[in-house]
Amino acid sequence: MNIFESIRNVFAIPDLRKRVLFTFALLGIYRIGSHLPTPGLDAAALEEFFKSQAGGLLGFLDIFSGGALRRLSVFALGITPYITSSIILQLLTVVWPYLEKLSKEGEMGRRKITQYTRYGTVILSVVQGAGIALWLWSQTTPTGRHLALRDPSSDVGKLGFVLMAILTLTTGTAFVMWLGEQITERGIGNGISLIIFAGIVAGLPSATFGFFQQVQRGQMGLFTALFLLVFMIAVVAAIVFVERSQRRIPVQYAKRVIGRRVYGGQNTYLPLRVNTGGVIPIIFAVSIIQFPQYIASAFKSDLMKKIADQLSMGQPLYNLFYGAGIVFFCYFYISIIFNPNDTAENMRKYGGFIPGIRPGKATAEYIDSVLTRITLVGALYLVVVALIPEFLLMGFKVQSLPFVGPWLDAHLPNFVTQGLGVPFYFGGTSLLIVVGVAMDTVQQIESQLVMRNYDGFLKKGRIRGRRG
Repeated sequence: MNIFESIRNVFAIPDLRKRVLFTFALLGIYRIGSHLPTPGLDAAALEEFFKSQAGGLLGFLDIFSGGALRRLSVFALGITPYITSSIILQLLTVVWPYLEKLSKEGEMGRRKITQYTRYGTVILSVVQGAGIALWLWSQTTPTGRHLALRDPSSDVGKLGFVLMAILTLTTGTAFVMWLGEQITERGIGNGISLIIFAGIVAGLPSATFGFFQQVQRGQMGLFTALFLLVFMIAVVAAIVFVERSQRRIPVQYAKRVIGRRVYGGQNTYLPLRVNTGGVIPIIFAVSIIQFPQYIASAFKSDLMKKIADQLSMGQPLYNLFYGAGIVFFCYFYISIIFNPNDTAENMRKYGGFIPGIRPGKATAEYIDSVLTRITLVGALYLVVVALIPEFLLMGFKVQSLPFVGPWLDAHLPNFVTQGLGVPFYFGGTSLLIVVGVAMDTVQQIESQLVMRNYDGFLKKGRIRGRRG
């Protein structure tokens, strides 16, 4: 059974065909909206400005929006406000008893929390839209051109531009949020992840073309290009390997006699994924780390400029916050989606136990200790993967470190301190999202095919998605 026959099987099932086509249609709508410009902006000035920002935080965030940020389209904010709102609600669920109670009420509670998340998304979109509008009004290109079409002698146009930008960007974010929810409900895969996936993949052809152009023009040596291709393949292989890695805890079920039947007595295992959180911790960390940069950029003072410089990509302070944020959200996300106490209690109810471990509290503590250790490995893996783009593009700006910075800058190789100038599309974060979302989506399609007695994409085994 080859992949073409598997694809044919997908379209042979009416329900699955509708889901796949529906997903493609909504992603197509998202890509069309990414090219609709926000009113009142100079497109040529925007292009010039973003070319000067290549390699910075704006350039990095532009990848996740599929170029919508560069064009300041109606979808410029993308799905970021929704992700940030989800983070806030999940944090509040831990500390606010009302939300904690809602989270335990099943489907009705989940719908209520989703409704609050939508309200938070709109509020954050208004705030971010206002900040971006004010920033656009005052920003100029390196040649002195204003990004916003304006009359310098009038302040009336400023209010109209800001209000129009807020309305446009907020509406765009709400629509993208709706698209993601519709894909999740009526399509295939996680809608929010697929929207981010589509944004990254949309830039891959141009990035690949630019990569080969660099080789043709002599801007990159052939040996360097081959090394980077091999390195990229190795990164993809490492990502696939770690994403499918599990720590299997053996579980044994005692035999129980109910009536004339004997239940239990089999041996199984509890699979704990090395990277349970998938790409979520990185997405959360990226969403949070941009706020200090926005705030610092909004104030025109020497102190704020220094803060903005220290929080720019490649700086040690940025890398420190970025890495710490990933580790934090790895543990935080797992603490929400996996409860060792509930798992141990369910095992005890059905007569299951871990050999050598007493049921109940001791089992929960054992599972928690194993999960803590493998989560640390997964978090460190994500930090390394996330920092690969930094290293490839601009290196590590060690010269800004106090005391030892100048010495390290003088003694470390140039490729460590200056990078290789490789686009972010070949970086670990983008590859992690692309590979991870692709594996999740294929796993869901695989499950649908197998459920209907069709052969899937794999002859042997099954793809283990993020949810195990």
